[in-house]
Amino acid sequence: MSALFRLTSRAVALQRSAALNQAAAVRLCRSIKTSPKKDETVAAPASVTTEDFANPNPKNWISYGFDYKTEAEDRKATKSTFFFAVTLCLVWGTFYWSYLPDTKLRDWAQREGFLELRRREEAGVDLISPNYVDPEKIVLPSDEDLGQTEIII
Repeated sequence: MSALFRLTSRAVALQRSAALNQAAAVRLCRSIKTSPKKDETVAAPASVTTEDFANPNPKNWISYGFDYKTEAEDRKATKSTFFFAVTLCLVWGTFYWSYLPDTKLRDWAQREGFLELRRREEAGVDLISPNYVDPEKIVLPSDEDLGQTEIII
């Protein structure tokens, strides 16, 4: 019942937040100007240097952070870094890790347990010995220590 109450209260809260976000989006939108006048701003021409004439089609190059001077070196370093990180580390690392041998010997312990059970079944012995732990080493509380404690077997 409480889960149903939580679910409905979350749904109501989600509807309220969606309505508030929609109202805020309507208030934040810009109005469209329909007047024929253009803005009264004047664009100043950029200063022209000899480098601009030498390279008439400049590229807007943004570095990936590996080399800030040459674009070719930056791209080469980026591609090699991602190749080593993704292909070699993630793909081949996962492949290597998944085929590692059983270091905690879980498979061996389970196999050994099944062999021991088969041996005991064929010998006609109890599967688990009642004296697996020496009864003389087990210390049980006396009746006086237990008092009125209920013992469930």
